Amino acid sequence: MSYDEFEEAVEFLGLIGVENKEMVRERYLKLSKELHPDMPNGDTQKFQKLNTSYKLISQYMDRFRFKFSREEFRDQYPFSFSSGKEWIK
Repeated sequence: MSYDEFEEAVEFLGLIGVENKEMVRERYLKLSKELHPDMPNGDTQKFQKLNTSYKLISQYMDRFRFKFSREEFRDQYPFSFSSGKEWIK
């Protein structure tokens, strides 16, 4: 994922100032109802772009949350896990 793809996804979903994943999901659901191809003013291409953008941003947020939680855990329990070599026999 490049930075340009991420920026384009953020702009397409209108997520400037969004702070958490729930807000992203709310915005996605609102836009998906408007752009769904079965709706009178639906647009298939925009709907596909919406889905791609949502997946991209969700994956990014999940990776960030996972990385942050691992670092936080490591800071709290610095000696709980070593390299793991002692577990391999």
